[in-house]
Amino acid sequence: MASYLARRLLLMLPTLVGITFLVFMLVALSPGGIGAGLRFAGGQMEASKRAQQEAYLEDRYGLDDPAVVQYARWLGRISPIKIGPSDLVAPDGETIRPPRETKPPPMWAWFAPKLPSPAAAVRAEGVAPADRASAYRRAAADYATVRAASIAANAVLQQALAEYARSIGRPDAVSPKGKIRASRLASQTPDRSSPAWPAAERAANAALAAYAAASDARARLRAAFDAGPYPKSGVAILPGVRLAWPDLGVSFSRGRPVLDLIGRALPVTLLLNLLAFPIIYLIAIPSGMLAATRRGSWFDAASGALFVALWSIPTVWAGVLAIGFLANDQYLGLFPVTGLHDPAAQAATFLPSTHNGRWQPGYLLDTLWHLALPVSCLVYGGFAVLAKQTRAAMLDNFNADYVRTAKAKGVAGRDIVIHHVFRNSLLPLITMFVTVFPATLAGSVVIESVFSIPGMGSLILDAINLRDRELILANTLMVAAVNLLALLLADVLYALADPRVSYA
Repeated sequence: MASYLARRLLLMLPTLVGITFLVFMLVALSPGGIGAGLRFAGGQMEASKRAQQEAYLEDRYGLDDPAVVQYARWLGRISPIKIGPSDLVAPDGETIRPPRETKPPPMWAWFAPKLPSPAAAVRAEGVAPADRASAYRRAAADYATVRAASIAANAVLQQALAEYARSIGRPDAVSPKGKIRASRLASQTPDRSSPAWPAAERAANAALAAYAAASDARARLRAAFDAGPYPKSGVAILPGVRLAWPDLGVSFSRGRPVLDLIGRALPVTLLLNLLAFPIIYLIAIPSGMLAATRRGSWFDAASGALFVALWSIPTVWAGVLAIGFLANDQYLGLFPVTGLHDPAAQAATFLPSTHNGRWQPGYLLDTLWHLALPVSCLVYGGFAVLAKQTRAAMLDNFNADYVRTAKAKGVAGRDIVIHHVFRNSLLPLITMFVTVFPATLAGSVVIESVFSIPGMGSLILDAINLRDRELILANTLMVAAVNLLALLLADVLYALADPRVSYA
């Protein structure tokens, strides 16, 4: 069993890589590409401002690199094995990487004999660690400012060069996004008589000056980084190789670490599913057992019809009806409409209590009251599948030879049902576990949206709408890992439920 589990765990790694790669490429190759919701968030923005915003986003998140390169970079971040220069870890847990190179202006060789060289930076050895940290923060802020200015100047130069290319009859040197294709003009001598050349020259001079300032600021930031203002991440296992915690990156749309966003939303979704999943099994399995032992009875027919009818109701429709009738004050008004807590519950005691002679439900009961409708909408769809599967598996085992032998020996009917028939019917139920659990997680996305619950559902939907690469990939990785671990758990449960199953 141990060798089998090790093989399965190793096979999960290429499976996760394949799943995340497919999702990444689907997002990257979709219309607008990664971060499309952010690229066009400015509405009716003038062309130059829009170009500068897009250039800034592309530089900040590496969106101007090929999709395969972007995926490889993301894969390197989430890998626990880090190769190359060590990252630093700030006191708040943020991962700090070495400063990136500043991109030179496009077609700079037309306007200058060489690129400006960065000024020599002052080394920070011998400085107290606290002073190193403050020096690094100042250098990082300065570099962010001048780098943004350099990116904006390059975007203006791109537009000026595109106008120049069109004026000399070379529209083929301009990409559909309005950027200059430097490879098609690199071998050509610039036509300084073009009416668009003066504007391009002015833009180039501004871009070269901004590049020089950014290069100087980067040199100072690199010196502050090399001084070690914060501890290095991970543990060194080989020269140039460290073992560190995976870095899920920073969300495009929210500007916060993905791990923090998931850390806030995941407990809410887990709470919903940890309440819903046991309810499904505690109702469906006994109902299926009773229907199998009383085959053809009114309970068998009624429970089967009820569960199939419930399974036929769409989850989103059930949620809307529950809000419209059970939570709406114009009708029953028995439940809250949205959220997980009443605003006053934050100041209340955890358990029910009395205050000034008035009974207060407390934080726990208030939470359960808010979760009653969402959990009900999550569980009803799982009854039919699991109850029907339990009934079918037990009816199949009721006709087995070992059951007839047990009856002939005078074994009590209760013992036959529980110790013989039900135990041998566990394998199909374990298989159903692998399908019901992911389905419940998927259903919680819809329910959280309907009931405005701040869980993984709203996080995933926002990430999809904005094509937030980091959030989408983190959620994909997590859901895929949960499904693969559920499959592995099912294999282990097979071996525990049936001694005939062996993985030796």
